[in-house]
Amino acid sequence: MKKNIVVIVGGGSTWTPGLLKSLCQKKYEFPLEELRLYDIDAERQAVIGEFAKVLFAEEYPELKFMYTTDKERAYRDADFVFCQIRTGGFDMRMMDEQIPLAHGVVGQETCGPGGFAYGLRSIPDMIEIVRDARTYADDPWILNYTNPAAIVALALERVFPKDKKIINMCDQPVNLLQSFAKILGIQREDIVPEYVGLNHFGWFTKLKDRDGNDLLAPLREKILNEGFLPADAAERDASWLHTYAMVQTIMRDFPDYVPNTYLQYYLYPEQVVARLDTDHTRTEEVKNGREKRVFTQCRQAVQRGTTRGLTIARSEAHADMIVDVASSIAYDKGETFIMITRNNDTVTNFHENAMVETVAHVGRNGVTAVPFGQIDVFMKGLMEGQYAYECLTVDSYFEGSYKKALQALTLNRTLVDAKKARAVLDDLIDANQRYWPELT
Repeated sequence: MKKNIVVIVGGGSTWTPGLLKSLCQKKYEFPLEELRLYDIDAERQAVIGEFAKVLFAEEYPELKFMYTTDKERAYRDADFVFCQIRTGGFDMRMMDEQIPLAHGVVGQETCGPGGFAYGLRSIPDMIEIVRDARTYADDPWILNYTNPAAIVALALERVFPKDKKIINMCDQPVNLLQSFAKILGIQREDIVPEYVGLNHFGWFTKLKDRDGNDLLAPLREKILNEGFLPADAAERDASWLHTYAMVQTIMRDFPDYVPNTYLQYYLYPEQVVARLDTDHTRTEEVKNGREKRVFTQCRQAVQRGTTRGLTIARSEAHADMIVDVASSIAYDKGETFIMITRNNDTVTNFHENAMVETVAHVGRNGVTAVPFGQIDVFMKGLMEGQYAYECLTVDSYFEGSYKKALQALTLNRTLVDAKKARAVLDDLIDANQRYWPELT
């Protein structure tokens, strides 16, 4: 079995330790010759990189490992590039949340104006990553899970329309499946899902077990009667617990399907804004919670010379998915995942160029979506507006168009009001001068 050279771009991310652990646990399913971390923030990455040395000494001593800020050293001869960047870091994420909230609008990193701002920052860096990877390596697979995934995927499709080795994905559907399994008392692998939508904007329309028995009805009953929590509730921040709890609210109003948690921002924007605090946003919670915990434990591992007993030294659902997707490609397994891919004829009554999120098989030829058929009128109405917002957002970047940017935000369900959209946009322009193209 061929061994792989993998690069993790955004090596200083707090999500990297879980991914490193997953690579250790799956080393026989997805064997590595070498792993490299690459980040432009040397100080941040060094903390994770030194932790990785301790982890691999214990669990993967044969693995060649390095971390670097040199893109040529990172990409040279790579087989896979995993992308998890955050352009602008937490400082800009804070602005993405605070600026909309100051105008009484949802402030969230991937949805609404915050996602718009983050998308316009992410696009140029993701284009550069693809070009660099193609320059220094021989056509590696690029697994992108950088947010906001829908906007990034659309932009990359425009710049690299014939590149079938750019794979876009999101971990939230698999996180939800993990939670469904816990509620139902079964294994996640035993759930056969049907899912459709756009990224952070979709629904589980069917859930069955491997024998074809319906799981959606009993799951619906449990959620409506008992509420909904993530499978790893004990490790989640308070905001995530509230996010999952909102699934019950959504299903009381729209009980046919189980929604992606992010739909709360589009269906109940006023309710969301009422509970958010401009002075204490999700960014602060992450910095004082997950980030502090991860970096503290990484340093502890280095001081002690062991990762044993540390809560970060474990794989997570998103990490397992990334490694499993890479393995399915590398060894042509044709396994089934929920992926982001060009619609074509997958959803027959929706735009063929849209990047839909749906069930797909993954192998050496990339992503092959499972035909879905038609979406209902309610779904289509919501998705038409969201897709138009995504297209106009990408247009505004490539055309440097203020008009398209304003149209995008006016269409977004978290704003709707054009005067408010203009006020938010103008403040976002001021905050993002270092990152965005000039919008005229």
